[in-house]
Amino acid sequence: MDKQQEPPSRDRREALKSRHRRAIVDAAAALMTERGDTGFTVDQLAERADVSRRTVFNHFRSLDDIVLEVFGGMLEAIVDSIEANLTAATGDHAGNMFDEFAAAIRETDLVTPITRLKRFLRQKGHEPAPSQAALFERAINDVSARLSAIMTHRHPRADPLVVDLMCGAVISGGTVMVQRWEQVTGGVDSDDSRRVWADLLDRMLAVNRDGYGNVGPHTS
Repeated sequence: MDKQQEPPSRDRREALKSRHRRAIVDAAAALMTERGDTGFTVDQLAERADVSRRTVFNHFRSLDDIVLEVFGGMLEAIVDSIEANLTAATGDHAGNMFDEFAAAIRETDLVTPITRLKRFLRQKGHEPAPSQAALFERAINDVSARLSAIMTHRHPRADPLVVDLMCGAVISGGTVMVQRWEQVTGGVDSDDSRRVWADLLDRMLAVNRDGYGNVGPHTS
Protein backbone atom coordinates (compact mmCIF):
# COMPACT_ATOMS: atom_id res chain seq x y z
CA MET A 1 0.00 0.00 0.00
CA ASP A 2 2.83 2.35 0.87
CA LYS A 3 4.39 1.73 -2.50
CA GLN A 4 1.08 2.42 -4.23
CA GLN A 5 0.83 5.73 -2.39
CA GLU A 6 4.35 6.88 -3.39
CA PRO A 7 3.62 7.93 -6.98
CA PRO A 8 0.76 10.33 -6.05
CA SER A 9 2.99 11.85 -3.36
CA ARG A 10 5.82 12.27 -5.85
CA ASP A 11 3.41 13.68 -8.39
CA ARG A 12 2.16 16.22 -5.86
CA ARG A 13 5.73 17.29 -5.09
CA GLU A 14 6.50 17.67 -8.76
CA ALA A 15 3.30 19.65 -9.31
CA LEU A 16 4.19 21.94 -6.41
CA LYS A 17 7.70 22.48 -7.79
CA SER A 18 6.24 23.26 -11.20
CA ARG A 19 3.78 25.77 -9.70
CA HIS A 20 6.54 27.47 -7.72
CA ARG A 21 8.78 27.73 -10.77
CA ARG A 22 5.94 29.13 -12.87
CA ALA A 23 5.03 31.60 -10.11
CA ILE A 24 8.64 32.83 -9.94
CA VAL A 25 8.92 33.34 -13.70
CA ASP A 26 5.51 35.03 -13.91
CA ALA A 27 6.43 37.30 -10.98
CA ALA A 28 9.70 38.25 -12.69
CA ALA A 29 7.86 39.08 -15.92
CA ALA A 30 5.35 41.20 -13.99
CA LEU A 31 8.10 43.10 -12.16
CA MET A 32 9.97 43.71 -15.42
CA THR A 33 6.81 45.06 -17.04
CA GLU A 34 6.09 47.38 -14.12
CA ARG A 35 9.66 48.61 -13.74
CA GLY A 36 10.61 48.69 -17.40
CA ASP A 37 13.90 46.95 -16.58
CA THR A 38 15.37 43.88 -14.89
CA GLY A 39 16.64 45.60 -11.73
CA PHE A 40 14.39 43.88 -9.20
CA THR A 41 15.79 42.14 -6.11
CA VAL A 42 15.39 38.58 -4.89
CA ASP A 43 13.29 39.81 -1.97
CA GLN A 44 10.95 41.70 -4.31
CA LEU A 45 10.66 38.65 -6.53
CA ALA A 46 10.00 36.26 -3.64
CA GLU A 47 7.32 38.53 -2.24
CA ARG A 48 5.57 38.87 -5.60
CA ALA A 49 5.72 35.12 -6.23
CA ASP A 50 4.60 34.37 -2.65
CA VAL A 51 7.55 32.08 -2.05
CA SER A 52 10.65 32.22 0.13
CA ARG A 53 14.11 33.34 -0.99
CA ARG A 54 15.21 29.75 -0.50
CA THR A 55 12.52 28.52 -2.88
CA VAL A 56 13.70 31.00 -5.52
CA PHE A 57 17.24 29.63 -5.31
CA ASN A 58 16.00 26.05 -5.21
CA HIS A 59 14.78 26.62 -8.75
CA PHE A 60 17.30 29.09 -10.16
CA ARG A 61 20.99 29.70 -9.52
CA SER A 62 20.70 33.47 -9.97
CA LEU A 63 18.40 36.31 -10.99
CA ASP A 64 20.09 36.26 -14.39
CA ASP A 65 18.81 32.72 -14.95
CA ILE A 66 15.29 33.88 -14.15
CA VAL A 67 15.57 36.85 -16.51
CA LEU A 68 16.90 34.51 -19.20
CA GLU A 69 13.83 32.30 -18.80
CA VAL A 70 11.54 35.33 -19.16
CA PHE A 71 13.42 36.43 -22.28
CA GLY A 72 13.26 32.88 -23.59
CA GLY A 73 9.49 32.79 -23.12
CA MET A 74 9.07 36.05 -25.02
CA LEU A 75 11.28 34.87 -27.85
CA GLU A 76 9.57 31.48 -27.88
CA ALA A 77 6.30 33.28 -28.59
CA ILE A 78 8.00 34.91 -31.61
CA VAL A 79 9.16 31.52 -32.86
CA ASP A 80 5.65 30.12 -32.40
CA SER A 81 4.29 32.96 -34.55
CA ILE A 82 6.91 32.36 -37.25
CA GLU A 83 6.10 28.63 -37.23
CA ALA A 84 2.37 29.37 -37.59
CA ASN A 85 3.10 31.74 -40.48
CA LEU A 86 5.32 29.11 -42.10
CA THR A 87 2.31 26.84 -42.38
CA ALA A 88 0.24 29.63 -43.89
CA ALA A 89 3.00 30.57 -46.36
CA THR A 90 3.65 27.08 -47.69
CA GLY A 91 1.19 27.32 -50.58
CA ASP A 92 2.78 30.45 -52.06
CA HIS A 93 6.39 29.41 -51.54
CA ALA A 94 6.32 25.62 -51.74
CA GLY A 95 9.70 24.17 -52.62
CA ASN A 96 11.76 27.29 -51.88
CA MET A 97 12.98 27.02 -48.33
CA PHE A 98 14.40 30.53 -47.99
CA ASP A 99 11.41 32.32 -49.56
CA GLU A 100 9.07 30.33 -47.32
CA PHE A 101 11.15 31.31 -44.28
CA ALA A 102 11.37 34.97 -45.33
CA ALA A 103 7.63 35.23 -45.98
CA ALA A 104 6.85 33.84 -42.52
CA ILE A 105 9.18 36.37 -40.88
CA ARG A 106 7.61 39.24 -42.81
CA GLU A 107 4.17 38.18 -41.57
CA THR A 108 5.29 38.05 -37.93
CA ASP A 109 4.91 41.12 -35.70
CA LEU A 110 8.47 41.55 -34.45
CA VAL A 111 8.33 45.23 -33.54
CA THR A 112 6.13 44.76 -30.46
CA PRO A 113 8.26 42.11 -28.70
CA ILE A 114 11.57 43.66 -29.78
CA THR A 115 10.70 47.07 -28.32
CA ARG A 116 9.58 45.37 -25.12
CA LEU A 117 12.77 43.31 -24.85
CA LYS A 118 14.96 46.33 -25.52
CA ARG A 119 13.15 48.30 -22.83
CA PHE A 120 13.76 45.52 -20.32
CA LEU A 121 17.45 45.35 -21.21
CA ARG A 122 18.07 49.01 -20.54
CA GLN A 123 18.78 49.74 -16.89
CA LYS A 124 17.30 53.15 -16.04
CA GLY A 125 17.72 54.38 -19.59
CA HIS A 126 21.32 53.16 -20.00
CA GLU A 127 22.58 50.56 -22.42
CA PRO A 128 22.42 46.99 -21.08
CA ALA A 129 25.19 45.76 -18.82
CA PRO A 130 27.50 43.13 -20.37
CA SER A 131 25.82 40.39 -18.35
CA GLN A 132 22.38 41.43 -19.64
CA ALA A 133 23.66 41.65 -23.22
CA ALA A 134 25.10 38.15 -22.84
CA LEU A 135 21.74 36.88 -21.61
CA PHE A 136 20.02 38.33 -24.66
CA GLU A 137 22.64 36.77 -26.95
CA ARG A 138 22.06 33.36 -25.34
CA ALA A 139 18.32 33.71 -25.84
CA ILE A 140 18.82 34.71 -29.48
CA ASN A 141 21.05 31.67 -30.07
CA ASP A 142 18.27 29.49 -28.68
CA VAL A 143 15.86 31.07 -31.17
CA SER A 144 18.21 30.29 -34.06
CA ALA A 145 18.54 26.67 -32.92
CA ARG A 146 14.79 26.21 -32.61
CA LEU A 147 14.10 27.77 -36.01
CA SER A 148 16.73 25.47 -37.54
CA ALA A 149 14.97 22.48 -36.01
CA ILE A 150 11.61 23.65 -37.39
CA MET A 151 12.99 24.19 -40.89
CA THR A 152 14.84 20.87 -40.83
CA HIS A 153 11.59 19.13 -39.91
CA ARG A 154 9.78 20.89 -42.75
CA HIS A 155 12.57 20.18 -45.25
CA PRO A 156 14.08 16.84 -44.18
CA ARG A 157 16.07 16.50 -47.42
CA ALA A 158 17.81 19.84 -46.96
CA ASP A 159 21.45 19.90 -45.92
CA PRO A 160 21.39 20.51 -42.12
CA LEU A 161 24.43 22.79 -42.45
CA VAL A 162 22.62 24.93 -45.02
CA VAL A 163 19.57 25.16 -42.75
CA ASP A 164 21.71 26.19 -39.78
CA LEU A 165 23.57 28.76 -41.88
CA MET A 166 20.34 30.19 -43.24
CA CYS A 167 18.67 30.56 -39.86
CA GLY A 168 21.84 31.82 -38.20
CA ALA A 169 22.44 34.40 -40.92
CA VAL A 170 18.87 35.74 -40.78
CA ILE A 171 18.86 35.93 -36.98
CA SER A 172 22.28 37.59 -36.89
CA GLY A 173 21.20 39.98 -39.63
CA GLY A 174 18.12 40.72 -37.58
CA THR A 175 20.17 41.82 -34.58
CA VAL A 176 22.16 44.23 -36.79
CA MET A 177 18.90 45.43 -38.31
CA VAL A 178 17.45 46.14 -34.85
CA GLN A 179 20.44 48.34 -34.03
CA ARG A 180 20.03 50.31 -37.27
CA TRP A 181 16.29 50.59 -36.72
CA GLU A 182 16.84 52.01 -33.22
CA GLN A 183 19.33 54.54 -34.56
CA VAL A 184 16.87 55.75 -37.20
CA THR A 185 13.63 55.65 -35.19
CA GLY A 186 14.69 55.85 -31.55
CA GLY A 187 13.22 52.39 -31.04
CA VAL A 188 9.64 53.63 -30.70
CA ASP A 189 6.66 51.68 -31.97
CA SER A 190 4.80 53.89 -34.44
CA ASP A 191 3.47 53.75 -37.99
CA ASP A 192 6.59 55.51 -39.28
CA SER A 193 8.96 53.25 -37.34
CA ARG A 194 7.15 50.17 -38.63
CA ARG A 195 7.61 51.41 -42.20
CA VAL A 196 11.33 51.78 -41.51
CA TRP A 197 11.33 48.29 -39.99
CA ALA A 198 9.65 46.78 -43.06
CA ASP A 199 12.20 48.45 -45.37
CA LEU A 200 15.17 47.29 -43.31
CA LEU A 201 13.73 43.78 -43.06
CA ASP A 202 13.28 43.56 -46.83
CA ARG A 203 16.86 44.72 -47.39
CA MET A 204 18.28 42.27 -44.86
CA LEU A 205 16.37 39.35 -46.34
CA ALA A 206 17.36 40.36 -49.89
CA VAL A 207 21.04 40.38 -48.92
CA ASN A 208 20.75 36.94 -47.35
CA ARG A 209 18.86 35.58 -50.35
CA ASP A 210 20.92 37.12 -53.18
CA GLY A 211 24.35 37.51 -51.61
CA TYR A 212 26.44 40.53 -50.67
CA GLY A 213 27.97 40.84 -54.13
CA ASN A 214 24.59 41.74 -55.62
CA VAL A 215 23.98 44.67 -53.28
CA GLY A 216 23.74 47.97 -55.11
CA PRO A 217 23.58 51.52 -53.72
CA HIS A 218 20.67 52.25 -51.41
CA THR A 219 18.67 55.11 -52.83
CA SER A 220 15.73 55.55 -50.43
